[in-house]
Amino acid sequence: MPASKVFVAPEPDTFKLKALQWANTFDDACYFDSNKYADPYTAFDTFIAAGAVRKLSSAGAGSFEKLDRFLYETDTLIPGYLAYDLKNELEDLSSGNSDHLGFPDLCFFIPRHTVLIKGTEVEISSSDPLSTWHAINRLNVADRSNKPVTGIQSRFTRSEYVEAVNDIKRHIQRGDIYEINFCQEFYAENAEINPLDTFIRLNKISPTPFSGYMKTGNRFIMSATPERFLSRRGQKLISQPIKGTSARDPDKRKDDNQKRNLQTDEKELAENVMIVDIVRNDLTKSAKPGSVKVEELFGIYSFTQVHQLISTVTCEKAEGLSNAEIIANTFPMGSMTGAPKVRAMDLAEQYERTKRGVYSGAMGYFAPNGDFDFNVVIRTLLYNQENNYLSFQTGSAITLDSDPEHEYNECVLKAKAILEVLKQKNPD
Repeated sequence: MPASKVFVAPEPDTFKLKALQWANTFDDACYFDSNKYADPYTAFDTFIAAGAVRKLSSAGAGSFEKLDRFLYETDTLIPGYLAYDLKNELEDLSSGNSDHLGFPDLCFFIPRHTVLIKGTEVEISSSDPLSTWHAINRLNVADRSNKPVTGIQSRFTRSEYVEAVNDIKRHIQRGDIYEINFCQEFYAENAEINPLDTFIRLNKISPTPFSGYMKTGNRFIMSATPERFLSRRGQKLISQPIKGTSARDPDKRKDDNQKRNLQTDEKELAENVMIVDIVRNDLTKSAKPGSVKVEELFGIYSFTQVHQLISTVTCEKAEGLSNAEIIANTFPMGSMTGAPKVRAMDLAEQYERTKRGVYSGAMGYFAPNGDFDFNVVIRTLLYNQENNYLSFQTGSAITLDSDPEHEYNECVLKAKAILEVLKQKNPD
């Protein structure tokens, strides 16, 4: 069993960068940063995991059962991710679109070392916590500079995207669905990046409450997501879906007006309500009868790049359910699917041009006390260092009232921070 020791870091921001650099020297590493956002459900400021004692990597049928066994056999913090295409295990669905990234559907590992930071307090669990502390502190924070990534392309031209949205709206008119989250991929082939440097720059440009970095061999996740998928705190389950986005403005008066417009935009509010209804229904599968409630509806939260409409739905956990079963009951998250959920996922596969994979899946951790916390993988770069394929996707909720041009512009807005990191102009 690893030993634990608590240290004090007078400059925690500097220490966490050093610890991230140190963790990145291992084949498997994970980093979660709340970026000092006040949140009643966040257990720490920063969590860093390095090295794998054991690892679960799975694709295809039986992944949730394997995760259930993996969690049952361990008693430590376990970080990892679940890819969107696990939907195929849960429903009668398939994923036939092209995949150039090659991430497994699910990957978790038991860390050799963990570092938890809360304020100036640092708790290190390791075979030798003092040696780990010294190894981290001996490092210097490197100067981060990446050369620009060239040749970023989209799977859709603007006109192709508009045509696809109009086709989707015809499905809505026929009553096939009410809403769908329609996504498009931006990608670069033969892209040579330093994933760690790229993530640090992304986290600086767009600090969000659920930022995360994961390295598993030669696959990398670099995320600046603002959205919580699902968290467990004791017997309470919490989901915080996002639907509703508007741009920030450097002029305070205009920025405040943007917020007011978002709070009163009937289309955005209707989208949010539909997703809240999906989340309520999903949580019912894991809830004590009558315990599902909406704690906050249409909360306005402001981030560096955008304002967002976020709602909070909670319930009390039913007896006899494992954590893997709870997640399976709600996966994938309603904010990235649509309504009705299964038909929306089916149509998304039909109109999108690449496999989503890790994008619109979830990344997070399980704690030894039974708690867990998972984000929604959006505003995220994915990189396969083996074939130098770089990818990120953005999506928008399509309803009967959607203006295809507006939805395209919303996708570009969501890509703004990533394009800035890669030093690329927004698509036309």
